[in-house]
Amino acid sequence: MSTPAVDPLARERSHLSASRAALRAMREDVESLDIGDVTANWVNAQILERQIGERIKALADLSHTPLFFGRLDYLHAPGAERAEGAGGERFYVGRRHVHDADGDPMVIDWRAPVSQPFYRASKKDPMDIGLRRRFGYTGGELTAYEDEHLSDPAEAARTSKLLQQEIERPRVGPMRDIVATIQPEQDEIVRSGLGGSVCVQGGPGTGKTAVGLHRVAYLLYAHRDRLARTGTLVIGPNRSFLHYIEQVLPALGELSARQATVDDLVAHVEVRGTDDAAAALVKGDARMAEVVRRALYAHVTMPTEPVVVVRGSRRWRVPAYEVEEMVRELLDRGIRYGAAREALPQRIAHAVLVQMERSGEAPDDRVQDAVARNSAVKAAVKEIWPAVDPAKLVLRLLTDADFLAEHAQGVLDEGERKTVLWARAVRSVKAAKWSAADAVLIDEAKDLVERTPSLGHVVLDEAQDLSPMQYRAVGRRCTTGSATVLGDLAQGTTPWATRSWQEALAHLGKDDAVVEELTAGFRVPTDVIAYASRLLPHIAPGLTPVASVRENPGTFEVRPVGSDADVVAACAEALRHEGSIGLIAADARIPALAQALGAAGIDHLAPGEETSYETRLTLVPASLAKGLEYDYVVLDEPRAVVDGEPDERTGLRRLYVALTRAVSGLTVTHTAPLPPQLT
Repeated sequence: MSTPAVDPLARERSHLSASRAALRAMREDVESLDIGDVTANWVNAQILERQIGERIKALADLSHTPLFFGRLDYLHAPGAERAEGAGGERFYVGRRHVHDADGDPMVIDWRAPVSQPFYRASKKDPMDIGLRRRFGYTGGELTAYEDEHLSDPAEAARTSKLLQQEIERPRVGPMRDIVATIQPEQDEIVRSGLGGSVCVQGGPGTGKTAVGLHRVAYLLYAHRDRLARTGTLVIGPNRSFLHYIEQVLPALGELSARQATVDDLVAHVEVRGTDDAAAALVKGDARMAEVVRRALYAHVTMPTEPVVVVRGSRRWRVPAYEVEEMVRELLDRGIRYGAAREALPQRIAHAVLVQMERSGEAPDDRVQDAVARNSAVKAAVKEIWPAVDPAKLVLRLLTDADFLAEHAQGVLDEGERKTVLWARAVRSVKAAKWSAADAVLIDEAKDLVERTPSLGHVVLDEAQDLSPMQYRAVGRRCTTGSATVLGDLAQGTTPWATRSWQEALAHLGKDDAVVEELTAGFRVPTDVIAYASRLLPHIAPGLTPVASVRENPGTFEVRPVGSDADVVAACAEALRHEGSIGLIAADARIPALAQALGAAGIDHLAPGEETSYETRLTLVPASLAKGLEYDYVVLDEPRAVVDGEPDERTGLRRLYVALTRAVSGLTVTHTAPLPPQLT
């Protein structure tokens, strides 16, 4: 009697059920831990309790997130280097490691070396893989699989349908991870080492943001102990963007990476003012670093009187010329202003101790510390090397024309100085209406006084919009660590937008970073990216256009309209499709369109508010569209988007961003003539 064949799909579903049960058991084991006998004190107990809580969160089983998405069947491979995956072993690849009660793996973390062939193996280089299987899911349930026999020369290479479906799957809510669809060129960047910095130039839809986030997840896996000490940080352009990406790392089991904007990093004062483009351009110029440095160190003056220290019945005299030598030596060493100020009293005290020893006394370190705290020494240091408040220093530069002229001599011309000077005097730091660019200058001054702590790794996304001074602010937060810089030169929408990555990396302090370019577009349909690429010769000459690799062409239409009601009608049509909808418009058009949507009874959200299946339409000002994606986009009035910026090139770049937010379909509506660069 023959044994009935086992349905492969049923077998895989059974493994999924067993894996979920094993994950629950792993979580229950952690929840049942009793730390009462292993903690010596309350502080240790609190730390261990927090670590256990984080572990419990990391072991959460998200019902709509597949526990594994692939399978690798290894061939027997000779040699020690293949030992981990040798002997015909089978591995299920997923978002996190899962093991059974005996400790045997049921799911292998996608970041483990044994999982790498899932992303890299090909017909040309099978990497010892006989079979690669991809799984398809519907609402968390395993519903399909697809096999590639990499070692079978008779089987032709073909495009994975499940891979295409996963890439094109409609989305509602925040950004998803792409762990199941990472491509070989993306995987190389994701798995590059912690020691070096990487800059990724990627056009719309190439997955650069996802690559950066998955690189963080990989580095936290491969260098967990080191990064636990030094920390990781993801920097995005605005709060809406950070809200959009904030679930990616937790979905991969990583909870420790911080997220912030550049403005968050330099929030030493309350920002209540704005600069015009000309002032922001000068304040963001790297030359301002030299102006701030000169203004700070101008507070140091050479002594004209000796320092006389009285101890008991004895008087010890340190001549002015000797103190001057100490001051010049500290200046020549280039150490931080504050550190030098703290070192000077110790230098003076040491000179006194030398005199004491010559006179037959035997002073120790306690005597030197006491001399350093002597009122005469403290008074001399206050006169020679006074304490400086960074915010007050910048305030004086921006309000005192003579002070600015003195320290900007040969750096800024007269017109540039007038551009940054405030029209009115300000009484105090708190009363000042600081701009975002002013806060960066204060951060520069603060770092000159006291070194900014360095993190282990920083990811900087949408980097092309940063000023040189902002790059410096980010760079000092990874001076001893590494960075992943992500951006697209064609999407720079500030007057000071990055002209070249080499220049940007120099300001960041990462001249040795490797620049990688992603040109394969996975998210934007062919017709849409081809239409948007008409702008490239005008906004980024010489930049390689994105080539869409999507098999599904999506939908694309340019539609003349007569009223806002027609724009709303286009949104209503888009809402008949599954997935998220974005209505993108020039900032000035947002109130009128919000009113029109309300009149039509269509609920909508603002960027940063999470979409749901009930409310899928987001009304997006063009200034906030960068980095966001929607299944279907209605782009209102391209001419207004261009005209809303200070100059045409910036306006065309803003339009390029808006045109490339669609994953499945784009409808361009316009009453005014289209910009000639599109026609």
